[in-house]
Amino acid sequence: MENIKTVNDFNFKNKTALVRVDFNVPVNNNQSFQILDDTRIMYSLPTIQKIISDFGKVVIISHFGRPKGKYSKIYSLRFIISYLSDKLKIPIKFSESCIGQSVEKKISELKNGEVLLLENIRFYKEEENGNENFAFQLSKLGDIYVNDAFGVSHRSHASITMVPKFFVEKKCIGFLMKKEIQSLKKVLGKGKNPITILLGGAKISSKIAIIENLIKLVDYVLIGGGMSYPFIKAQGGKVGESLVDEYKDLKMLQKIIEQYKKQNKTKIFFPKDVIIADSFKDSAKTKMASIHSIPNGWMGLDIGPKSINHFCEIINSSRTILWNGPLGVFEFPNFSSGTFSIAKAIVKATQNGAFSLVGGGDSIAALKMRKYETKISCLSTGGGAMLESLKNKILPGIKAIIS
Repeated sequence: MENIKTVNDFNFKNKTALVRVDFNVPVNNNQSFQILDDTRIMYSLPTIQKIISDFGKVVIISHFGRPKGKYSKIYSLRFIISYLSDKLKIPIKFSESCIGQSVEKKISELKNGEVLLLENIRFYKEEENGNENFAFQLSKLGDIYVNDAFGVSHRSHASITMVPKFFVEKKCIGFLMKKEIQSLKKVLGKGKNPITILLGGAKISSKIAIIENLIKLVDYVLIGGGMSYPFIKAQGGKVGESLVDEYKDLKMLQKIIEQYKKQNKTKIFFPKDVIIADSFKDSAKTKMASIHSIPNGWMGLDIGPKSINHFCEIINSSRTILWNGPLGVFEFPNFSSGTFSIAKAIVKATQNGAFSLVGGGDSIAALKMRKYETKISCLSTGGGAMLESLKNKILPGIKAIIS
């Protein structure tokens, strides 16, 4: 990992760079394709600009949505053209095909400093199937392969893991990928102590392996949101109608709980109190309860004031912080206090010199609702990819570059 090549290791003059990016950005639903969050695009621009400044040619590969291997107008990448052109200050050419003579002809006509955007790579079923022949056809489009798509680098898709095999030594990562890798290194074992990991959201099944790995690497693991209720249930607590995900292996949860109780370094904390509701809506009847004794017919939708104070105290004393997943149903104003209080605490800790890394769509959305996104050390562009990295795994997209 230390010797992984970046775009700075290449001079792209008179070369065609095949750049895999992640332009899978949220847009509004009224078919006007207004971009609601341009973080992933903005973070990829420095890589594209570097190649252009070298007088190289850029061929962009990206996906958008889940068209399931078929062309669909609503999943076309055409809406990116004008936006990208405005940001790069140059015209952006477009190809409706990703492989074949048509796109090869357009690339042969590209001049140094020009950019060609390919249509949604997921219009080809071979992409998600990791088809080797499809990857070979893609590899014919460039001289140097660049992966700057951290958000999908945990996927074994053709453009992520198969295409790099055809470039031997002429492959590298972009600036976005480099930043993501360096940020994770600052958390995993190399961060300044105390190191605190805050995990929320609902999908506990995707985070069990993370907790097992982090137990020996960090000082504090704070678990909240929908993720906390299965743990409480495993300890014999009553969680009422609270979300318990699809995770059913309570014995595994009990094993993890016993494991951290036996070792001395890492402390794992759950909420003490929660705001409970009699239905899943903002106007629901609410009251405070211990997280261990939620009555039947009631559900926990946010952490309570005691939990907020406890979590914030730990965050304020931390020097390295990673946050993934909200602490409650923050989309409902009546259940947003926990998530926004944590976000504010992380901002304060960052201003006081802590390193902070925030990933996951909901966590970043919460930051942006309070205009905190520029007050965090680093926003991760890949929730799933970040979580896979926390399991102490080399992502397939990174492994394909270094192998």
